[in-house]
Amino acid sequence: MSERVREVCLALPEVEERLSHGAPGFFVRGRRQFVMLWPEGHHDNQFPHLWCAAPPGAQEELVAEDPARFFRPPYVGHRGWLGVRLDRDPDWSEVAELCTDAYRVIAPKTLVARLDSGDGEAPG
Repeated sequence: MSERVREVCLALPEVEERLSHGAPGFFVRGRRQFVMLWPEGHHDNQFPHLWCAAPPGAQEELVAEDPARFFRPPYVGHRGWLGVRLDRDPDWSEVAELCTDAYRVIAPKTLVARLDSGDGEAPG
């Protein structure tokens, strides 16, 4: 599970991984985090999951559509971030899409353009 998330995130332009609050975090240019992975769970969510930045309205839509898979994470949920359960046979292409969307929310326009041009392929 961790390797799959890592592979997706590190395939994006200028992304690096480092520990953040004791968990793997993925950062654009080492500064702005877009995904945080909790392989062992965190606080009230004692199951593997990730938190990711999400486009406006996506958190509300996905949580309403499927609350068994998606949730509003603590600390960052008020900023629109999305919690994604990874313990219920996740659709890994969907997880890759969510991580790529998170990157698009956080990354500078120049890096998003680079991703869109194919220089730094979107993982999937």
